[in-house]
Amino acid sequence: MRRTFFEKGFMAAALFLAALAMHAQEVPLTFSLSKPLGTNADRPLSNSAVDLFVRGDTLWMGGGKGIDLTPDLGSSWTHFGDTAPFDLEDIAALEGHGGVMWASLAGSEETDQGSLAKGLGLAVSTDFGRNWTKVPQPKESADMSTYEIKYGNNTINALAVTTDINNITYDIAVTSRAVFIASFAGGLRTSTDGGQTFSPVVLPPDQIDSISPGDSLDFDLSPVNRPDLGLVESLNHRVFSVHAMNDDTLWVGTAGGINLSTDGGVSWRKFSFNNQTEAISGNFVVAIGHNVIGGVTHVWAATVNALNPVEYRAVSVTTNMGRTWRTTLRGEFAHNFGFKGEVVYVPTNSGIYRSDDGGNSWIGTSRFVDASSRRVASDERCYAVAVIGDNVFVANSDGLMQTRDGSEQFFGQHWTIFGAAQQISSPAEAYAYPNPFAPDDEVLRIHYKMDNTGSISIRIYDFAMMPVRVLLSNAGRQIDTEHDEVWDGRDDNGNQVANGVYYIQVTIGDNDPVWTKAIALQ
Repeated sequence: MRRTFFEKGFMAAALFLAALAMHAQEVPLTFSLSKPLGTNADRPLSNSAVDLFVRGDTLWMGGGKGIDLTPDLGSSWTHFGDTAPFDLEDIAALEGHGGVMWASLAGSEETDQGSLAKGLGLAVSTDFGRNWTKVPQPKESADMSTYEIKYGNNTINALAVTTDINNITYDIAVTSRAVFIASFAGGLRTSTDGGQTFSPVVLPPDQIDSISPGDSLDFDLSPVNRPDLGLVESLNHRVFSVHAMNDDTLWVGTAGGINLSTDGGVSWRKFSFNNQTEAISGNFVVAIGHNVIGGVTHVWAATVNALNPVEYRAVSVTTNMGRTWRTTLRGEFAHNFGFKGEVVYVPTNSGIYRSDDGGNSWIGTSRFVDASSRRVASDERCYAVAVIGDNVFVANSDGLMQTRDGSEQFFGQHWTIFGAAQQISSPAEAYAYPNPFAPDDEVLRIHYKMDNTGSISIRIYDFAMMPVRVLLSNAGRQIDTEHDEVWDGRDDNGNQVANGVYYIQVTIGDNDPVWTKAIALQ
C-alpha cells in the first residue's frame, strides 16, 4: 500500500457520485475471536502500516492485512486479520478510549475513473480488542437522494450518501460518550450507541466561519455540487481528520480548513487559510494532534495546499486554540503526529521529523537501516508514529521501524525493522512478495534463508529467460538467518521493466539454485 488512502481519495474525490454501489444500512455483526487475542507470531503479518495506536504498553498497528499488536516492544506479535470481522482488510484508522477500540476497514475498487478508495465498514471492541463487532460503512438508504437535518431552528438540506466509494473512514476520534468518524463522502458522523446508528454532524459551510444552533442559517450539507438536487457544495464538508482533546473539545480537518467545537460537536468555529491573518498553510487538513509544552497546549495540524495556488504544505501549530497559527516544516506533506511529553514527532513524505522546542527547530531522517538484519526500508515516506516510553515506532508502506529516544540513545541513531514475511525452513526455499507488484509504485522483496556459507547470488530473468538484472553476486550475508533482498523493478541499465512474468534465481553457497517468480503489473 504505497499510496496512502488520503492520496487516492483526495485526487479522485469528485468522482464518488458516479459509483454504482448502493446499499441500505445493515445490522452490525458481532464476532468473538476463535482464539484468545488472535494468532500469535514473532513478527507482524503486514509490511504496510498506516496507523499506530498505543494503549498502556501495547502497540497496535493497522496495516494492509488487518491489525497486529505487540505487548513487549516487538518481541512477540498477535494478529487480527484472518479472523472476522477483519478478513485481511486494509486498516485506514485506529483509535480508542479506555477499553473501547475502533478500526476503519478500507479497500479500493477499479472503476472507469481508475482505482477509487472504498469504505468497507468499521470494527468496534468494548473489551480491549478481545471481541469485535462489524459495523457497515455508514450511509443513507439507497432510495434517498436528499434528506433534512434539524439544527436548532434550522432545517439543513443534506446530500444522501448511498455509496461505499470514497465513503471511507480516514480518521476516528473516541470520547467517553461517542465516536466520531471522518470521511470525504460521508462527512463527519457520530454514534453514541456503539455503532448501531450514526448521525451526520453539521459543520460550517465555506462561506460561514462559525455556526451554533441559535443562528439563522441557510446552506446545504454536501461535499459536492448537485444542481440537479438543488445542493451547493462546501469543501468544509469533505472531512479527512478528527481529534478529540476531551469529551467536549473536538478538532476536525477538512478540505476547507480546521473546525473547533468546545461543546461536544454542536457549535463550531472554522479556521482557514482565507479567514485569518496568521493562518494555517493550506486548507486540506489530514491530521490533528496536541501536546502540552511548558504548560501551554499546542495543537498541531498537517495542512496541505488545496485549491488556492498560494497555499502550501506545512505543519501549522496554535498555542491559543486557533486564534492565531504559525507554520513550520514548510514544504512537507505531514501525515500524523506522535508525542513524548514536550517532544513532537511528525511522519512525512520525506521521512520522520522530531522537535523538542515547539517546532522552532527539527531534526529528521529518511534512511532506515537495521544494522542487525541488514534490512533497509526502501520507502522514505512515513505515515504514522507512536511512542511507548523511550521507544519510538514509525510506520510506512515498507514495515514498522523502531528507535529509541532517551538519555542513553538519541533518536534515529539505531533502527530495528520488523519485517513481515512467511517463515521458511531451509535454503532450498525462496519466494517473492508482494506478488504481483507494481514497479512504478513499490519494490519486490525476495525472501530466503542462508545456510552456513554466507554467500548469496540473485539473478532475474524475463519470460524468455533473457537476463534482466544481476541483483547480487556472491554477496555476504549473516548465516543461518532469513533475509530479504529488494528489487526495484529495473534492469541492469536502470530501465523500469515491462509488465510480465519474471523468474528469480537464488543461489546460496554451493547449493543448487532455487527458483521463484514474480509478476510485474502496473
